[in-house]
Amino acid sequence: MSDAVLYHAEGAVATITINRPAARNALTAEAKVALLEALRTASAAAQIRAVVLTGAGGAFCSGQDLREHAELLAAGGPAALDTVRRHYNPIIETITDMPKPVVAALPGVAAGAGAGLAFASDFRIAAERATLLLAFARVGLGPDSGTSWTLQRLVGPARAAELLMLAEPVDAPTALTLGLVTSVVPADELPTAADAFARRLAEGPTLAYAAIKEGLRFAATHGLRESLEAEADLQARLGDTADHRSATQAFLARQAPVYQGR
Repeated sequence: MSDAVLYHAEGAVATITINRPAARNALTAEAKVALLEALRTASAAAQIRAVVLTGAGGAFCSGQDLREHAELLAAGGPAALDTVRRHYNPIIETITDMPKPVVAALPGVAAGAGAGLAFASDFRIAAERATLLLAFARVGLGPDSGTSWTLQRLVGPARAAELLMLAEPVDAPTALTLGLVTSVVPADELPTAADAFARRLAEGPTLAYAAIKEGLRFAATHGLRESLEAEADLQARLGDTADHRSATQAFLARQAPVYQGR
């Protein structure tokens, strides 16, 4: 891992921290490579059952590092223009395809691709001072990092177009009202709240969570008939797991189930 991204595993929870606080955790090429590596490590680790994605200091992630981007533009060549396919798309796909829940903890601004990282996560816990900004239009660009797909599924097409075109910051209380974040907490409580939320998820039915993520992704791009068939396949798969059998017996015995992820 690079110093630009920190990876910490404790018990069943992995915390991935974008660690460029002086630049409000803007993403250089080095940081993007390290972030993808950290996400893939968490996804593949059998002992990890939930992931927290956050930023060091007072920001979550301010998106693309525009200083590096300007240098690449001045140098010419494809390097400045291929980062979406080379870096951002694999990062977003790794978050959304990960067979375990991802909690984005937002201590401050999540802008551009940083907002994309948050929206791709399954849950978003924001500090009261946090803001969301779809900043792409401010620099003459369209959406990337999955925001054309995730944003309208969170707030609807009309509001998504408004947020992307006007590119105005959305404060945490407004984001909560719009459904852009799961909850809002005082800034000093954010790390504890995010960790507690992730540990709650880690103790839950993680195989079911993975199936829910898979089912939602499938249904987003398929019709009802195909989605019904996909649901049947998922239920058949889960019905043959130890977690399902033990949880069913626990329900009948009026006991709390213990999930083992198998």
